[in-house]
Amino acid sequence: MRIEEQKKDKINRMAKRAALASGKKTCSLVLKNCKIINVFNGRIIESNIAIDHGKIIGIGNYDGENVVDLAGKYVAPGLIDSHMHMESTLVTPEQMSRIIVPRGTTTVIADPHEIANVSGIEGIKYMIDATEHTALNAFFMLPSCVPATPYENSGYVLERKELSELIDNPIVLGLGEVMDYPSVINGYLPMLEKLEMADRMIIDGHGPNLTGKDLNAYMINGVRTDHECTTLEEMEERIGLGMYVAIREGTAARNLDVLIKGVNTHSKQQCMFCTDDKHPEDILKNGHIDYNVKRAISLGIDPITAIQMATINPARCYNLRDIGAIAPGYDADLIVFDNFENFDIEMVYKKGYLVAKNKIALFETASINSKRVEDTVKIQSIAPERLKLHLESDVANVIRITSGSIVTEHVVRRVYLDANNNFITNKHLDIAKIAVIERHGKTDNVGIGLVENFHLKGGAIATTIAHDSHNIIVIGDNDSDMALAVNELVRLQGGISIASKGRILDALALPIAGLMSNESMEFVADKLSQLRVLARTELSIPDGLEPFMTLSFLALPVIPELKITDRGYFDVGKFNFIEVSEKSE
Repeated sequence: MRIEEQKKDKINRMAKRAALASGKKTCSLVLKNCKIINVFNGRIIESNIAIDHGKIIGIGNYDGENVVDLAGKYVAPGLIDSHMHMESTLVTPEQMSRIIVPRGTTTVIADPHEIANVSGIEGIKYMIDATEHTALNAFFMLPSCVPATPYENSGYVLERKELSELIDNPIVLGLGEVMDYPSVINGYLPMLEKLEMADRMIIDGHGPNLTGKDLNAYMINGVRTDHECTTLEEMEERIGLGMYVAIREGTAARNLDVLIKGVNTHSKQQCMFCTDDKHPEDILKNGHIDYNVKRAISLGIDPITAIQMATINPARCYNLRDIGAIAPGYDADLIVFDNFENFDIEMVYKKGYLVAKNKIALFETASINSKRVEDTVKIQSIAPERLKLHLESDVANVIRITSGSIVTEHVVRRVYLDANNNFITNKHLDIAKIAVIERHGKTDNVGIGLVENFHLKGGAIATTIAHDSHNIIVIGDNDSDMALAVNELVRLQGGISIASKGRILDALALPIAGLMSNESMEFVADKLSQLRVLARTELSIPDGLEPFMTLSFLALPVIPELKITDRGYFDVGKFNFIEVSEKSE
């Protein structure tokens, strides 16, 4: 169609909408007897909603070809996840949409840096293609830090040249979370080139513990959001500087209970919700963004404020002018529920079509071919001898896990050594060995360290989910089981495995980039549940510790204090490597 014909067609559509809105023509659908959540003025309006061709035509008394009487139920805009990694659901985007849309999430802002670390631009394209035909608005932020830092080895390195291939895609909103904050603060040229590429677009932040002048330097070139706040002080400083704060409630990182106390009359317009990383079991049991809203309400937040944080606030943050509200000209993305106390979403409309009812998707989910992002574990089997840890003394630097957080502590502990000064576990000390094995075929690196507070005994757990470079990470109390668990992942081409006493107890295959299954979310959740039971019963890991996601974040060298990469220990505060051995006093 020629440009002039396109303009004429658009003007005709505009004229028809005006006729519909003025009541001169009959709309295709009217939702009658609604309690409408007005996110602009914070009121509840008892009226009807007129819809035609996916758009909200008006609020009031309208005639409709189809009329649905909602009998006084509440209607709110579809919920928006302001920052998430689809890969963390462990299923394909198609399967994810089948589960989260019926729970009210009609839009996600996704950062595909997990798969980009494994498969580069081809991985990002796969995620975009996989969401194209789902009943979900999926917008994307281009990964800014692949890898997260220069101190690890990922499958790909993405600089401005590679990212510019996708920057003009209409569903790309800007630059994803800038984790390498030292490069931003210190004016590192390759990072500045990416920030300049996204000038006047949205640039997501990731600045844990940044404050004062460092925070100013981080923001000066365009960073406008942060989802890494863990304290009210961090939250208040960022909001005071004009940042949007995404209050995270995921599986491993849960910050809502603390940060919701910082939401008030003056700050609420700068606050939104995100899941960041949420496992399938958690989604199926507790919900998605609907859980954030429900939890906030239960903690005393005004229900309308909670809904604003899940709708209009992220829409405004990301310049999504057609979603996030119930008003003329907005997309008819709607959720229907009975009360604020339960916030149990009964129906979901997407562009005026009923796409879910009673948590059941009413749309088809056909998966696209994923061969281009498979076969990504490019190493041979590993021998137990490769996992020996030789120390100069019996005093060692140790990663200490903090319960309920992805933040770790750097502690110094006295450990046990054999006659050759190799670390050995001791049943009286809760210190296990951890290793990160480069799996992209780039090097032969194996980084080895020690972890306290994981409580593992009698085996090993390994996974190809190791944020963000996604090498293989394994934790265990003996080298044989650790090697066995790693080699099972090589055989499966990715996943999660548990080994004990010389045998594989069970495993979940994740053949898509070593991050996602091609099975349903229900299947993956059931398998994860079985693996978790084995971790509890066979490896003595307590109920209070989520073993798989906790393990996966121990390789992320941008979250304080001490982490491990394929190149060894990384001190996040110093932003440099340190040795495992510590000199005795």
